[in-house]
Amino acid sequence: MSVVVASPPVSRQRRPSASDAPFSHVDECGRAMMVDVGAKAVTERVAIAEGFVRLSADLEARLRAGDLPKGPALEVARLAGIMAAKRTDELIPLCHTLPLDGVNVTASMEPGRVRFEATVRVHARTGAEMEALTAVCVAALAFIDMGKAVDRAMRIDGVRVLAKSGGRHGPWRASEPADRPDAGDPPA
Repeated sequence: MSVVVASPPVSRQRRPSASDAPFSHVDECGRAMMVDVGAKAVTERVAIAEGFVRLSADLEARLRAGDLPKGPALEVARLAGIMAAKRTDELIPLCHTLPLDGVNVTASMEPGRVRFEATVRVHARTGAEMEALTAVCVAALAFIDMGKAVDRAMRIDGVRVLAKSGGRHGPWRASEPADRPDAGDPPA
């Protein structure tokens, strides 16, 4: 028995975007596609992302004391983030496979939360923002796995790109400070 899965019907008319330029990841029939970056120059690209895990006072105290049932949560989370950056193209459907030059993930304690920061460096035709974001997200998930026996109410927030450089558009940096205590909270 064979099963055939068909895509839903797609409109043959392209909807114009706000700038009336076609979407880069959509073909003329409206189907998702990977962008062809073959004509772009290979340049050094760097992306930096951050994210936070909010945690209870009990978990924070036990983490600072090195007293978690599963072991060194910050180190395990950091390594999980590095591993995830290397697998981003397997997780995000339209990401290109990138030959990463380096990935650094840091995990630091702040009052009431853990902050993860990932820096990804590559010489390629496309940027590494998704790799940096993936590293931060998976590091946060691994941390939650390591601490959930103590705190089941942890939450991930404030995940964002802090900075990027390289490529056609040049450097970019987030406009608000990275170390705001309320990073990730919705506006009041």
